[in-house]
Amino acid sequence: MGFQLTSENYYSDIANYEYMSVSQFKDFAGTYGKLGCEACAMAKIRGQYKEPERTALLEGSYVDAFYEGTLDKFKADNPEMFKRDGELKATFQKADRAIERSLRDPLFQEYMSGEKQVIMTGELFGSKWKIKMDSYHPGRAIVDLKYMQSLTKFGYVPDIGYLDFVRYWGYDIQGAIYQEIVRQNTGKKLPFYIAGISKEEAMNIEVIYIHDNYLEEALHIVESRMPRILDVKYNGVVPDRCEQCIWCRDTKVLQGPIGIGDLTASL
Repeated sequence: MGFQLTSENYYSDIANYEYMSVSQFKDFAGTYGKLGCEACAMAKIRGQYKEPERTALLEGSYVDAFYEGTLDKFKADNPEMFKRDGELKATFQKADRAIERSLRDPLFQEYMSGEKQVIMTGELFGSKWKIKMDSYHPGRAIVDLKYMQSLTKFGYVPDIGYLDFVRYWGYDIQGAIYQEIVRQNTGKKLPFYIAGISKEEAMNIEVIYIHDNYLEEALHIVESRMPRILDVKYNGVVPDRCEQCIWCRDTKVLQGPIGIGDLTASL
């Protein structure tokens, strides 16, 4: 019998080798807001590199854990969130306030009331894919929870201009893959929403519908990038290095001096 994907092994090295995921695709291909790196993506798959636990990611996981109903376990597993006196550090107290703010809104709660952390798998563009949905309403909607710095701040992309946070960070790619994998499993093409909470002092909340034309466009981007990714992942093609990420800096071998102009080559 082949590898069986479960909630316990969903994030394991073997699951990440067997399956493509949205986060892995973005590791390879990047988004408008973050450079991809094939070498780093492969180092992750091989278990050679693990992303350092950034506070911002931990804050998002804290909010996720509340809505999953696993916050007590999350607190026990992450003692670094607490000060010496046992009180939560300020950023996690703020996450508590964000949760409280979202709980006061009936519409937000309606969209977050679906089945939690539902796993589905499918096949797309020559690869098996795995998804894990924050709030799944069978036959009605897919909802993903985001705890963001801002829901209204636009990111600047050279040659394109200013983009909303959804497309800047590739959440349209996430919606496209989730929608398609759900369609493969159920025969129904469901709308994709983001339930967003901001980290601003006056916290903003929104339920954001990601229009299907954006998802279709994102799916075309994934399709165009997958042949190269699969060649690198499975067929021995040498991964490109970005020379900007932690992995590349840590494993860089100098070939000789560089010129001043090379310092800005990545801009």
